[in-house]
This record gives sequence, structure tokens and C-alpha cells, in this order.
Amino acid sequence: MSELIKNRYDFALLFDVTDGNPNGDPDAGNLPRVDAETGMGLVTDVCIKRKVRNFVQMVKGEEKHFDIFIKEKAILNQLIDESHEQEEVKSKEKNGDKTEAARKWMCNNYYDVRTFGAVMSTGKNAGQVRGPIQFTFGRSVDPVVALEHSITRMAVATEAEAEKQGGDNRTMGRKFTIPYGLYFSKGFISAHLAAQTGFNEADLKLFWEALKNMFDHDHSAARGMMSTRKLIVFKHSTALGSAPAHQLFDAIKIEKKDSSKPARSFNDYSVSIDKSSIPQGVELIELL
Repeated sequence: MSELIKNRYDFALLFDVTDGNPNGDPDAGNLPRVDAETGMGLVTDVCIKRKVRNFVQMVKGEEKHFDIFIKEKAILNQLIDESHEQEEVKSKEKNGDKTEAARKWMCNNYYDVRTFGAVMSTGKNAGQVRGPIQFTFGRSVDPVVALEHSITRMAVATEAEAEKQGGDNRTMGRKFTIPYGLYFSKGFISAHLAAQTGFNEADLKLFWEALKNMFDHDHSAARGMMSTRKLIVFKHSTALGSAPAHQLFDAIKIEKKDSSKPARSFNDYSVSIDKSSIPQGVELIELL
């Protein structure tokens, strides 16, 4: 079994989208999410976690200790109930701590539970888990423009539609895209919470791989071209940490090379790190 992580981490994830919708809002007709006051694009933390889960599920399948709790078509209460049927959990029932035993079993068997946490009190109670890894929303560096496109399908769904069109058989639709957006999401990893869930060094290595590669296995017509551009990690020398997270994130400078025109690629930006502002006790690691 891999060793539990002993250090606090803060990390910055920079990713971009070209001619796509990185995270549609179902309450707004699936328009790209935007901060109404500033025009900055938004991608929710839930969206990013979903892509991490999908990558882990693709790489590990249903390998022991790496299954995914929140996955497509899952019925969560069935999975929670299953935890109560395990022998090591049943053995705790007489002592009155079956819920805690079920919680530990879920952490041990589901990667996303011990990574992001979960509420597992909706069926047979397996408690709640506060995960060691959390994200902020991804926020675009500059305001984004949401474009609406008319699209045509050279087919119809029913014979009635075909008769109305005299056999022309065309269906009109709408598609929303952002021409280009560079997004910045901040992340935090707590060694103290990792000790509670069993999140270890092997889990951390897999997590970094997921952040670097998740978009390459998540292509769709709606999302256009999405890529992880930078993964900057600040590793603290202790579990408590050696500096506040905001001080470390402030060391990352993102500037547009030509402010007179809109950005249309990652090459339109320069990304630098003020290493002199990083205090002792914090190791800078550029994974991408």
C-alpha cells in the first residue's frame, strides 16, 4: 500500500477552449457559463472533477481501490447499501460503529470518495466524507464572447416532418461556442484530510496524470478543442503549509502579448512565475 501524503499542496490549472463550449449552463439553454458583471467565462469545479473521474475510470476500469462512486447511470444508494454488506463492515455492527466502518470501506474502494469526498447518508448510512482535494471555479483570464450558430441536419425525425417539408428533410438547430478562452482554476490538497480518507502518494500521482490528460479523452463536437496548458504545483514542506495560498497564486503572472486584439490561441499569452516571491518551505513544481 502506498504511503499517505504528508505535505500540503496548492496548484494552478490553466486550460483553454477553442471554438467550443467548455461548460454549458442548463438553466440558460446550455449557453457557456459567464460572470454577468465582468463577462469572464466560468467552468464549475464539478465539471473539472467529472473529467478527473472519467479519466480514472478509463485508466483503471473497476480495478480494486480505484472504482468511481459518482459515475454515469450509477444508483448511489445501491452502492452505499453494498458497503454495509461487506464482512468487515458487518463485523462492526455489534460494536455500534457500522456507519464508520462503511465510510472507511467506501473510502478504500472508491477513488473519488477518498479524493473529493461524498455525502453517503442517503441510503443505509455510510456517513459523510470531506475530501482532501478541492477546486475553485475555472475563470477565464479575459472576458469571453458566446457565439450562437445555426446548424442544419439533412434529415428529419418523423414521416410527418418530411411531409410538411415536401421531402426536403432539413432540421434546424443551434450551437453555442466561445472563439477562445484561457481559464485559471485553483486547487488545494490537505494532508490532514488525506489522512482521514486514505488518500496516498499513488492516488496523487494518478490525480496529476488526470489533470494533464483528461481533455485529450473528453473530446466532443460541443466542446471544440480543449487542452490543459499549465499545471503549476506548490508543494509545502509540512502538512500545515509554509505560506498562504493566495500569496503563491499571486506569483503566477498571465499577460496578453498584444492587448490591442482579442486572443485566439494560448500563444497570445505569456505565463511567468515570480520565483522570488515564493517563500522558503515551498517547492515549485511545473508538471506541465
